[in-house]
Amino acid sequence: MSAQKISKQDSTIFSSHHQWENLMDDKAFIAVFLADVLEEYIVKQRWYGGKSSKLKYIELSDYFRIQYHEEVYFGLLLEVDFEEAFYHHYFLPIAFVSDENFAKENRILPIKLKKQEGFIIDAMHLESFRKVVYERISSALPIDKTPVQYHKSDSFTFPAYESSRFMGVEQSNTSIIYNDAFILKFFRRIYADKNPDYEMSRFLSDIKEFKHTPPYLGSINIIDSDNTNVTIGLMQKMVPNNGDAWEYFLKELKLIYQNIDSKKPVFTNFPDITVFERRKIEELPEQIIDLVGLNLLHKVSLLAQRTAEMHIALGSEFEETAFTPTRFNSDYSVWLKNRLTYQFQNRLNLTENNLHHLEGYSLQLAKEFLENKNIIRKRLVNFDWTKLKGERIRIHGDYHLGQILVQDDDFCILDFEGEPESTIRDRKVKQPPLKDVAGLFRSFHYAIYGTIFNNQDSFSTSQEILFEFGELIYKYLVAVFLETYREITQQANLSIGYTNERVYLLKYCLLEKAIYELGYELNSRPKWTIIPLKGIANILNS
Repeated sequence: MSAQKISKQDSTIFSSHHQWENLMDDKAFIAVFLADVLEEYIVKQRWYGGKSSKLKYIELSDYFRIQYHEEVYFGLLLEVDFEEAFYHHYFLPIAFVSDENFAKENRILPIKLKKQEGFIIDAMHLESFRKVVYERISSALPIDKTPVQYHKSDSFTFPAYESSRFMGVEQSNTSIIYNDAFILKFFRRIYADKNPDYEMSRFLSDIKEFKHTPPYLGSINIIDSDNTNVTIGLMQKMVPNNGDAWEYFLKELKLIYQNIDSKKPVFTNFPDITVFERRKIEELPEQIIDLVGLNLLHKVSLLAQRTAEMHIALGSEFEETAFTPTRFNSDYSVWLKNRLTYQFQNRLNLTENNLHHLEGYSLQLAKEFLENKNIIRKRLVNFDWTKLKGERIRIHGDYHLGQILVQDDDFCILDFEGEPESTIRDRKVKQPPLKDVAGLFRSFHYAIYGTIFNNQDSFSTSQEILFEFGELIYKYLVAVFLETYREITQQANLSIGYTNERVYLLKYCLLEKAIYELGYELNSRPKWTIIPLKGIANILNS
C-alpha cells in the first residue's frame, strides 16, 4: 500500500491493488485504516460512548460481508481500547463509493482501488446498503446457520422495499425507518452476547404475544470468530403514538401546578397518606381527585395494569431457561452487594467532590447524604434474601416514563436494553419485578420536580410549597399504581411477595435507583441533584 498527497481537504489518498470485494484481505490497508484513519472518524460520532476517556488504540475484532447478489458491503466489529477504562466494541458497516456526492458528510477515507478512485463511507448513509439489509431480513430462511444470521418473524410477511430514512437524532444506536412502517435499530455499541433488547422484544411479542410492545419483525445476529452470538440489528413495527409518557406527565403536572398557583390552596387542608399505601381511585379523598384530576389517575392505573401484564408475560415461561422464574438465593445477594457497594462508593466520592456546585436545599440534602453514608451502606449490604418468598424474573431493567409511548388511551413499552452503566451480563440477571416498579416511581418523582424546575419563572407560588404539593401528589400516584399492580399480578399468580416483602423490596430498589441517578445529575445537571437526593432522604425517613 502506498499513499500520496492529493489536496489540502483530503490530505492523503490511500491506494490498494485489491478490488473492493477483497479489500479486507489487504493487511496493509487494515493496519493504516485502524491506526491512522478510524479514530478521527469515530470520536466525532454521536453513538461513540468513549468521549470521556482517552482512546488508546482500535483493533479489528472481526468482519463479515453484508451481501445481496452482486452488492457487497463490510460489517466491522471494532474493539476500542482506552488508557484508563474498559474497552468498548462497536459495529461499523462500510461501503465504497466512487461518486463524491455520496461522501459529503460521512466519508471516512478517500481511497484508490486498482484504477478507481473513490471513498470509504459509513454504509448506513447509503440507501442501497439499507435496501440490501431490508432484502436480507425480509427473505431470511427459518433456520440460518451462516456466520451472518438474518431472521424474520414467522407471523409477518414483508412488503416490497419502498424507502428508508434515518429516524431523528442519532443516539447510542442508529435507527432506520423503512416504508414509513418499520424500524430497524442498528446497535452501534455491541456486546459479546445477544442484546437484551432483541431477546426481550422477540420473547414478549413473538413468543408471548404481549400486545403492548412494538411487534418483533426480524433481526441480524453475527456468530463471531469465538462462536459468540452478537446482535447487530433489531427490526420492529412502527407504533403510532402521541409522544412518550414523560411528555404526557409533564403536561398534566404543569396543569396541576398552574391550578395550585392560581387558586393558592392551603397545603394543610389536604389529607396525607404514608408512602406505599394502596388506594383505589374511587376511595381517594375528594380534595385529591380535584387536585390531581381523574384523567391522570386513570392513566396511572392503566400504566400499572400494562406493567403488571408485562411482568406476568415475563414470569410465565417454564421451558426457556433465560426466562424461567427463579427464587432469591445467596448468589444473587452476593452479586447485588458487590455491585451496589462499588456504585455507592463512586457516588459518595462524586458528592464530596461536587459540594461546591450545590446550594440551598440541594446542599443540605447532599450533606445529609454524606452524614448518613454508614446507614445507607448498611441498608445496601444487609440484603436478607432468606426472608423473601417472591420470585425473580427477567425485567425491563431501565423502566421509566421515557421508555413508554402514549397511544391515545393506552401505552406501549419499548427499549429493553437495560441500564447503560451495567454490563451485558448484569442486564440479564433475573431481578424482582418491583425493581421496574421502583424505576417508574423514580420517574414519577422526576416528572414532579422537573415540572417545577422547567416552569419556575411562571409560578408565583414558592418553590417550597410546590415541593410539598409535589411530594403529596407523588404518594397518591404511587398508591393508585400499587393497588392496580397488586390486583393484576395477584390474579395471575405472579409471585411478588406479601405486603411487608413488597414494601421492603420497593424501599431497597428505590434507594438503589436514586443512588444510581445521583451520578448522572452530579456530572451533568447539578441543579437537578435535589431529585435523587430527596428520593434517598424519603427512603431513609420512611
